[in-house]
Amino acid sequence: MEKSRLETKVGLFVFIGLALLAALLLQFSKSTSLWRGAYTLHLQAVNVGGIKPHASVLLAGVQVGSVAGIRLAPDGKSVTIDLKIYKEFPVYTNSTFVIESAGFLGDQFVSIIPATNVVAMTEAAKFTDEATAKCLSPFNLQQVARDAAGFIERIDETAKKLDASVTDLRAQVLNAQTLANFGTSITNLRLFTEQALGAVQEVNNLLNTNSAQVGIAVSNVVKFSAGLTDLGDSAKQILATNSSNINQATKDLAGSMNSIKELINDMQAGKGLAGTVLQNPQLATNVQAIAANLAVTSSNLNRIGLWGILWSHPPPTTYTNTSPKPTRK
Repeated sequence: MEKSRLETKVGLFVFIGLALLAALLLQFSKSTSLWRGAYTLHLQAVNVGGIKPHASVLLAGVQVGSVAGIRLAPDGKSVTIDLKIYKEFPVYTNSTFVIESAGFLGDQFVSIIPATNVVAMTEAAKFTDEATAKCLSPFNLQQVARDAAGFIERIDETAKKLDASVTDLRAQVLNAQTLANFGTSITNLRLFTEQALGAVQEVNNLLNTNSAQVGIAVSNVVKFSAGLTDLGDSAKQILATNSSNINQATKDLAGSMNSIKELINDMQAGKGLAGTVLQNPQLATNVQAIAANLAVTSSNLNRIGLWGILWSHPPPTTYTNTSPKPTRK
């Protein structure tokens, strides 16, 4: 009897110890409690970093669940994180899921960041059991270090290229010959500046010593421009007062030109005396002969005069018996 009681006590003690041990394991493993209801959320992420099952799920810094499991997709391009969320903590569909670390090298956990807009929070729906959401990848210190190392390498290469460019610049541009030419150019520029200053000084002196003459010249130019203005005004007045006469003269000139044109047309058509002469070869020949005789006569007149012509060819005279005959001397 006493032996059976001892076995019962030992068995009861072992059972109580095992129960306490299981409770402690559940408590320190950060998993959801067996006595609290929970619903499941599936997060899709490209990289989960170092997060492990039973990691905490925090909503605004408060633990609302834990990570139930992590599954790699068959194609190896994504990871699914199964979350167990306590039913008393609703999660809205406009929330953001991020994998963060506790401190710089602490344990990783899933952080749920609710929307900051109150209107968006009230209008958004709640996640239901077995719902799926997107999760941002955690901060990867090693990837950042690799990127920083590559960036530093690129900076180093750029510095080397810049150093080589400076070396080439010194060799090609900043050599002794170029510097000597540059010094010569500076010297020439200084001389040119001095000469320019001297020329300006001479111009100033010329203006100062001839200010009276310059003033007179300017006055003359002003008077000349005033005279041109008066002349222009007079021309305008003459045109204004004689516009009718000018118009009539222009019309008369146009009529004269038309008459001359008609006369030329009539001559070409053989009308009138001039047209007849031009069209009749015989008359044209006679006119040419008359013109030749007139030329000869005018030449004789110029050479011996009118009296010599009359003396060499006296006109016939009729004499009477009582009239004395003229004698030549």
